[in-house]
Amino acid sequence: MSEARGATTSEKDPVAAYKAVFKSVLDKRPSGMRLRLADALGKNRSFISQISNPIYATPIPAQHLSTIFQLCHFSAAEKAAFLAAYEDAHPQRAETMKAGRKERTITLQAPSLGSAKKDGQFDALLHEFVRRLAALLRDSERSK
Repeated sequence: MSEARGATTSEKDPVAAYKAVFKSVLDKRPSGMRLRLADALGKNRSFISQISNPIYATPIPAQHLSTIFQLCHFSAAEKAAFLAAYEDAHPQRAETMKAGRKERTITLQAPSLGSAKKDGQFDALLHEFVRRLAALLRDSERSK
C-alpha cells in the first residue's frame, strides 16, 4: 500500500522523484552510510533522512550533490536518473550546474582525530571552507 502511494507521490512531485532515486541508492548501501554521509556533509542524521525520503518536501541542496555522489557510489544509470529528475525539479539550479562548475580533486594529508565522527566533521569543514572560498573568488571576479 505505501509503495503505491510513494510511486504516486514521486510521479506528481518532481522533488520526490529524485529523492526516490537517492533513497533507492542509500537502501543498497551498507548500514552506517547515512551517518557517514551526515558526517561528511556536517549535518545531523535527521537531515539525511529528510533529504532522502520522498515524503518530505525538503530539497537536496545542490552544493551537497558531489559529496553525495562520491560517498554513495551511484552507478552511471542511477546518477543519470537522479540528475534528470533533479533537473526537472530545479531547472535553474540544473542550468547553473550544467553551465560548467568544473571541479578538480586535490589530496591533503590530515591527522586522524581519533574517531570517524570527528574525522567526518573535519572533512566537512574543509569541504565547506573550499566551497565558500571558491564562491568568494568567483563573486570577486564577476564584480570586476
